[in-house]
Amino acid sequence: MQSFKVSEKMESSNLFEKEQRYFFHTYKRLSLDIERGEGCYLIDKSGKRYLDFFGGLAVNALGYNHPKVNEAIQSQVQKYIHLSNYYVQEPQVKLAERLIQVSGYKRLFFSNSGTEAIEGAFKLAKKWGKSKGKTELFGLSNSFHGRTMGALSLTERPKYREGYEPFLQGVSHLEFNDVDALRKNVNEKTLGVVLEVIQGEGGINVITQEYADELRSLQKKFGFLIIADEIQSGIGRTGKFFGFEHFRLHPDIVVVAKALGGGLPLGAFLGKEKVEEVFTYGVHGTTFGGNPVACAAGRVVLDEILKNDLMRAASGIGDAIKSGAQQLQKEFPGVIREIRGFGCMIGIELTVDGQPVVDEMQRRGVLINCTNTNVLRLLPPYIIQPEHCDILLHELREVLSTLEKK
Repeated sequence: MQSFKVSEKMESSNLFEKEQRYFFHTYKRLSLDIERGEGCYLIDKSGKRYLDFFGGLAVNALGYNHPKVNEAIQSQVQKYIHLSNYYVQEPQVKLAERLIQVSGYKRLFFSNSGTEAIEGAFKLAKKWGKSKGKTELFGLSNSFHGRTMGALSLTERPKYREGYEPFLQGVSHLEFNDVDALRKNVNEKTLGVVLEVIQGEGGINVITQEYADELRSLQKKFGFLIIADEIQSGIGRTGKFFGFEHFRLHPDIVVVAKALGGGLPLGAFLGKEKVEEVFTYGVHGTTFGGNPVACAAGRVVLDEILKNDLMRAASGIGDAIKSGAQQLQKEFPGVIREIRGFGCMIGIELTVDGQPVVDEMQRRGVLINCTNTNVLRLLPPYIIQPEHCDILLHELREVLSTLEKK
């Protein structure tokens, strides 16, 4: 048994060494060698269990090894894995029908990822505005929309943009939640405003109702498009199907991904009547987008969320986490600055660097994420239970108490 454990450690060490040798150094990997996932837990090769509030960066809405998702994947694999988009494919059509029904949008396009969906939405908007003389597209400060050049043009944060200049013409940025800046800059030439109503990578920053109302008012005046990036906040994560539903917004185009594919690569952008006839045959396409296996999994994800009322469950989990975090804020006012978010998308802003907290939580068997240097980002599966929240808050209390003493 001892020799087996030594061999296992050597194999794990060798794996990390090979990762460093073979890959471009773009990811700071966690010091975990994961063997498998079960529900809300990840298990490493030593058998240690980790309660997962990281959630595959908002992908794993139903946790790990969900039997119905696995069954759908296995069933579709036995039929065909890929045909190409020259063929009508039943898994695509069934998922599209479900998405259209629940969202109220008119048409959609499937992609492989969120950033590709952003690119497609960008193209749809530009083609719509071409004949109308509308050319100026605005993103917001502190945003993140992906890592392709179009998505980076919309993204404002220097961390992701530096070294990739020049960016696309006709794209500018407005200050997040600055109503005056919005009024001063949009006009008849404005093509659209692209926004995350809840900024994920930016630190779970939430738009104000005042900003949402002014955006709607200006849209009525100037006729531009509102494009919502719901890649992280969509598909029920915030307790509503789309995050923008919290703010009485009605975007013309909405972009989704992450949770949509049940863990497989899948994204989409959806459009209302205003843009439904903009694309014609051959003007946009993809080889792998709408992969039938991913779409089969995605149909199960939507069915499980809707039939089992998981959006309401997500909302309740968010309330429990926020309530517990607010109590921690009272206990550690010098460490916790603010708690933000909805449902299974919560941010706890600290007054100190968040990474040491993340590292210590991992050592204690709870996985969370830090974004924007000092925001603890919680993106758990919607199947998280109250007892899991209790574990999270207990361990976080223990970790914060050590920071308070320092």
